Amino acid sequence: MSLIAVGTMAFDAIETPFGKTDRIIGGSATYVAYAASNFVQPIKQVSIVGYDFPEEEMNDLKKRGVELEGVEVVKDKKSFFWSGRYHLDMNSRDTLVTDLNVLADFNPVIPESYQDAEFLMLGNLAPAIQKSVILQMKKRPKLIVMDTMNFWMEIAMPELEETLKLVDVLMVNDSEARQLSGQFSLVKAAKQIMKMGPKYLIIKKGEHGALLFHENEVFFAPALPLEDVFDPTGAGDTFAGGFMGHIAKTKDISFENMKTAIIMGSALASFCVEKFGPTRLKEITKEQIDARIQQFVDLVNFDIKLG
Repeated sequence: MSLIAVGTMAFDAIETPFGKTDRIIGGSATYVAYAASNFVQPIKQVSIVGYDFPEEEMNDLKKRGVELEGVEVVKDKKSFFWSGRYHLDMNSRDTLVTDLNVLADFNPVIPESYQDAEFLMLGNLAPAIQKSVILQMKKRPKLIVMDTMNFWMEIAMPELEETLKLVDVLMVNDSEARQLSGQFSLVKAAKQIMKMGPKYLIIKKGEHGALLFHENEVFFAPALPLEDVFDPTGAGDTFAGGFMGHIAKTKDISFENMKTAIIMGSALASFCVEKFGPTRLKEITKEQIDARIQQFVDLVNFDIKLG
């Protein structure tokens, strides 16, 4: 049932219309691990950190069943740091600072103890790094999911096209789907992207939910209308962690089960945005997650009589 999560473990400084924080824990693999560990353990983490990454945070992850053998600690460099400012709509943001630090040298090595993992989540990294991880797996995982972004489409498109041929599921947001496909209609965009390799495509639309595409099938999951969105950083990675956690727990990679996994991911992401960083993800209980999932069910459940 084990899941490999590859991505960043980092520091973020975030400013939103509702507050600001100077330096908190972030990184795609951090969010994926906290979310997925609610469904399945162990999470086999692959990342890189500097000397400044807190031991306390490593211990918090270990308590959640996260294995850190694949996390490289560089003793003489700082961890990856990102700073951003969100606009009032909380969907658009400006990047203020990106300090790659240790990430500039990230060349992940998959430990022998990770080789039996059945599921692989590739966080948003350079496509060449994502490909190198896939090629290191001695036995192909049951499901390989990757995240990417417009930055890689602009500077590394040939590498991205190569990596897309090797994955089962791609996760992008709506603007990235349009950029990657050259199509404005998301249905046409999905068909174009699936020709590039992924059998499934998940298009995240922030506060407007998520779409799942496979061949000619489409599923739409709403986002929960929230009164307070405090910090959207990491929501997409939390979504991915919830999605992958459910898939790894059930070992079912059918379209029907992916529908459920999307609801699980959406529920976890709805918690993530309630506080800065992964704070909320560390607090939530199984009862709270179950109650939130029920809210999603109630949101879209209705009886209708035709005729």
